[in-house]
Amino acid sequence: MTGAAATGFASAFALILAIGAQNAFVLRQGLLRAHVFWICLVCALSDAVLIAAGIAGFGALVGAAPWLPRAMALAGAAFLLVYGALRARAALAGGHAIDDATATQSLRAALLTCLTFTWLNPHVYLDTLALLGAISTAFEGAARLAFGLGAVSASFVFFFGLGYGARLLAPLMRSPRAWRWLDGAIALVMWALAGGLLASA
Repeated sequence: MTGAAATGFASAFALILAIGAQNAFVLRQGLLRAHVFWICLVCALSDAVLIAAGIAGFGALVGAAPWLPRAMALAGAAFLLVYGALRARAALAGGHAIDDATATQSLRAALLTCLTFTWLNPHVYLDTLALLGAISTAFEGAARLAFGLGAVSASFVFFFGLGYGARLLAPLMRSPRAWRWLDGAIALVMWALAGGLLASA
């Protein structure tokens, strides 16, 4: 049981760790100290739902609908291109620091953006439905449940750690120049991910 839970935790944590669109968004919200709890909770709960679905065997959905991955890739790429453009525009415009940037997005808008990053990202389905679902087949019964709980707990630890841990970087983000660099880097990440999705579509 403990070994299965540890395997689930380590597997999920390793998959989430890569810097992607969702993680970049959580990091930015953490730096802004804007809706951090709700953003982290939505990310973690979304992962929990997908991990549970993968372990329960619903990864066959993709096999039943072969058009789904391409449609999701195109929709995700379009969103990433637009969001990247918004961050690039913010980087070029500059003029804001951490103190005056906190009111840039309402809770509703932030949650919608967060949900879009999560549910229109084809890679999250590969990681949760396919990969974690496949790894979980090595366990049976209670051990498989322990694997799932370990994987879900990894999502909560990672997202809340990222969201609230970002505050440690706050002293570095007091200047408008630092925000221009951050927004520019996020824009490049978004465009790179969009290019990858379009190439695989």
